[in-house]
Amino acid sequence: MRILVTGGSGFIGSHLTEQLLAQGHEVVIVDDLSTGSRNNLAHVASDALLETVIADLGDAALVRRVCQGIDAVYHLAAAVGVALIAKQPTQTIHRNIYPTQLLLDELRRQHLEGKSIPLFLASTSEVYGKNPKSIWSEGDDLVFGATTKPRWSYGASKAIDEFLALACVREYGMKVVIGRFFNVVGPRQTGAYGMVLPRFVSSALAGGPLIVHDDGHQERCFAHVADVIRAITTLMNTEPAFGRIYNIGSDSPISIYDLARKVVEIVNSNATIEFQSYAEAYDHDFEDVRRRVPDLSRIRETIAYQPRHSLDDIIRDVWRDKLG
Repeated sequence: MRILVTGGSGFIGSHLTEQLLAQGHEVVIVDDLSTGSRNNLAHVASDALLETVIADLGDAALVRRVCQGIDAVYHLAAAVGVALIAKQPTQTIHRNIYPTQLLLDELRRQHLEGKSIPLFLASTSEVYGKNPKSIWSEGDDLVFGATTKPRWSYGASKAIDEFLALACVREYGMKVVIGRFFNVVGPRQTGAYGMVLPRFVSSALAGGPLIVHDDGHQERCFAHVADVIRAITTLMNTEPAFGRIYNIGSDSPISIYDLARKVVEIVNSNATIEFQSYAEAYDHDFEDVRRRVPDLSRIRETIAYQPRHSLDDIIRDVWRDKLG
């Protein structure tokens, strides 16, 4: 197959690209390198099956060109990271919505001409906002904070992406799978945009301190990128998955403070841990979610999904990656 991967030079996109090439597919990636890196694909850059387009996806002519002759699309291009979202909410909204609209417009055009191209749309656990439930299912309400809090612009804009995609399913019968990622981590991930695990590992290697925001009792679940790639490629090859939303990740929560302690234990027992307020880390009106845990029943029922990597495995993989 000839497959388009948007955001293919990013953390998740580069792992997906590598997997698709290993399976013998032709892969076209589009990335503006705003948060991705050429280094992520340096080991496959010379592969004859890989075509790399360095460009902004918010160009209708470009979208139409890269979609010609394509058999499937993985749309991963988006704003990334809590730090970036807090500092650049306008860019967050633009990057999340407009390119998705252009891509869906082109896929709809081809669909109406008789060629149905399956699409995987990468979404996020952020769409649940601050829903007070302890475990989130795909049909749960989306609960966002005030528009004066920039944090919620990310989840709201990705929710618009989902609405656009599902409208194409409902009105035209297009083949779309939506995946809501819950803290995907692993090699090649940078801590530059606020991702907590690579930030902790880098700090531990430097001797600390590992900076824990607020009281550290926030709970998150961490999934290895390899498990996530296996899930999304399997969903795209499973006919009953189309037209549905799936939580994708791990459902084993850990507090951020306990995560920091585990990183210290595995990476450098001499590293220290310090606490920092959200106001110091981001801004005075930053809001966070205390607990973020997915219900994985739907994806287990559809593709028998089960993460293969433990949190200790993940930390060691990130550690080895940081060591080079």
